[in-house]
Amino acid sequence: MDEREGDVRWDGLCSRDAAARAAALEHLGQAVLRRGGAAAAPRVLARLLLLAKRCPFRDVREKSEAILSGVQELGIRIPRPLGHGPSRFIPEKETIQVGNEDAMMHTLFTESFATLGRLDNVTLVMVFHPQYLESFLKTQHYLLQMDGPLPLHYRHYIGIMAAARHQCSYLVNLHVNDFLHVGGDPKWLNGLENAPQKLQNLGELNKMLAHRPWLITKEHIEQLLKTEENSWSLAELIHAVVLLTHYHSLASFTFGCGISPEIDCEGGHTFRPPSVSNYCICDMTNGYHGVDDIHASPTTTESVCEVEALMEKMKQLQECRDEEEASQEEMATRFEREKRESMFVCSSEDEESAPTRDVSRHFEDTSYGYKDFSRHGMHVPTFRAQDYSWEDHGYSLVNRLYPDVGQLLDEKFHIAYNLTYNTMAMHKDVDTSMLRRAIWNYIHCMFGIRYDDYDYGEINQLLDRSFKVYIKTVVCTPEKTTKRMYDSFWRQFEHSEKGQTTLSPLPLLTTPSAPQVHVNLLLVEARMQAELLYALRAITRYMT
Repeated sequence: MDEREGDVRWDGLCSRDAAARAAALEHLGQAVLRRGGAAAAPRVLARLLLLAKRCPFRDVREKSEAILSGVQELGIRIPRPLGHGPSRFIPEKETIQVGNEDAMMHTLFTESFATLGRLDNVTLVMVFHPQYLESFLKTQHYLLQMDGPLPLHYRHYIGIMAAARHQCSYLVNLHVNDFLHVGGDPKWLNGLENAPQKLQNLGELNKMLAHRPWLITKEHIEQLLKTEENSWSLAELIHAVVLLTHYHSLASFTFGCGISPEIDCEGGHTFRPPSVSNYCICDMTNGYHGVDDIHASPTTTESVCEVEALMEKMKQLQECRDEEEASQEEMATRFEREKRESMFVCSSEDEESAPTRDVSRHFEDTSYGYKDFSRHGMHVPTFRAQDYSWEDHGYSLVNRLYPDVGQLLDEKFHIAYNLTYNTMAMHKDVDTSMLRRAIWNYIHCMFGIRYDDYDYGEINQLLDRSFKVYIKTVVCTPEKTTKRMYDSFWRQFEHSEKGQTTLSPLPLLTTPSAPQVHVNLLLVEARMQAELLYALRAITRYMT
């Protein structure tokens, strides 16, 4: 967070040392309340509200609340949060409340707050799966803040460029603040044309990676590396590619989980008093906030039947694997059929949506978006994972040019792919690897990536159409994701019995939303790896 706003200073609040925080809080309170609250600007009050609700340090929460009360006693209106928790899709009662987390979660929260200066809504949703969150935070911290080829302000500006391609104002707003905090030139934020030519040159790669990565060639890489005074080094380009793919996929998670605006950002708070016209005041005192808390669920009988039907399919497919193996020709045919069929899986909300000026100014060619690669007679050769894979090729290239990042990404990919609690609804000791592999490989199939040893006939057996619609929307056009889509996929996991997990003490895993978040983590990492494979293959071809 910015260290100073007029007389108000925020530095020291992120310290792990309680004495340092106490001194910072004392100074903060005096600065805000002196001269009749003259320093209590709306932006300052919104920041205080965020600290009162989202800081993992109890002393900071309580003092921020006290300062707001003091401002209110001076006759100044104070803000209140809008929305109901970190996600528009997940009921607030199912998410962790800051201050009620266990020791492991508290460690993750304080680490995030100390390094980023905030505990954001993405973190509060990802904490459904703490092992993954730990890896994610470590990777993101390295990309944004540790030593690397790119200067800090470039890193945040690239994050803005990437998030803007998917109209993700949530991420754009966060990184605009971070960009300014590390000394970025405010003029760059008036539009991409005001940024250095070197960053403008990255725009073409950004749009292809986000929407049509299969079109990237070594010629695109050569243009970036050989543009005389505005050229990129190989190490800088690897850093930029990892950042672009990270924020494209994080936009998918943001939309896929319905992440709400941060409390201190536009849309996260209001200075208007609450209206009680729509519901009884007793509902407010009982924690009911309106119709958004009502979640229609299928009956328990329907849920049980759907889960058991899916488990039976998995059992049958395993038996078929054991009895006979399809020929390579048949496997290739099934891949091409699934790739072709994925073209016809589209969102019912598939109308074009124009990006807002606030977001679109950060990128060029606003009409450029996702297109199925085989439509209109355009043919792109299948990308065979056996010829270029993350494990055998991409990992070593990234690690060589940007040390340690290959290892961090590899760990994150593996955690997301292998994450399991061996449960399905009320059933324990279930091997879900077949289902997880079907989801991962379906996403790569949509990008034209084929694994020779996988039978793509399994995908249609395990993933129904509504699930495929959700996957394709979140991965390819995440800005079109709706709550109705989120609620409609995997209806059988909407009941809390699914969370009868043996992992203790993680109470969040007993909530109905944990599996949906888990699926979104799979989508995020499969998408990121697919984008990386196309970009890294092009870089490898340029180098050879």
